[in-house]
Amino acid sequence: MIKKHRYSRQDYVIDSRETMFQGFFRISKLILRHRLFAGDWSQPISRELFERGEAVGVLLFDPDHHLVGLVEQFRVGALNEQHGPWQYEVVAGMVEPGETPTQVALRELKEEAGVDLTQLIPICNYLVSAGGTDEKMHMFCGLCNLQEQGGIFGVEGEAEDILFEVWTYADVLKAQAEGLFNSAAATIALQWLQLNIENLTNISARKD
Repeated sequence: MIKKHRYSRQDYVIDSRETMFQGFFRISKLILRHRLFAGDWSQPISRELFERGEAVGVLLFDPDHHLVGLVEQFRVGALNEQHGPWQYEVVAGMVEPGETPTQVALRELKEEAGVDLTQLIPICNYLVSAGGTDEKMHMFCGLCNLQEQGGIFGVEGEAEDILFEVWTYADVLKAQAEGLFNSAAATIALQWLQLNIENLTNISARKD
């Protein structure tokens, strides 16, 4: 039997919220209390929260030719990484007010990869690092023809320099085994692809 959480959104109280920084992102300081597993309430707790919001990621896959599309770009949070601050990632972007995750996925695919999809398949959604940020990632797999695709993309005025590259599925598995992918979204999506590649190939075959 699947266990349910003991408590819900009614079992915490935010006593105060203060904006500590407002720039490209926002950092807030919260004073809150929550139910304890023993049944009582906690003492007031002070926490800083990095308010980033919801995001969307799309792993591109060509089921007819077993090709995978990934982007590479500079990331300031990866400055200390062994291979440098450029990461291989899935196509991704932030959800703006009034947008759905599907709308964001289609927008970002045009901006970062220039591809047309045949199908968008939900993978999962997850909280990126709930100990300090509210960022939530909605993951999809986008099926499309990746032959003769690739190039440099990015929105002018947003300091984006994005290289979209197409890999063979075999090369992706090798790179993954060697630890070349250190993006959580890419890792999760590629593990999902390994579990579902046969079904995706069969979906493509039934359309022919």
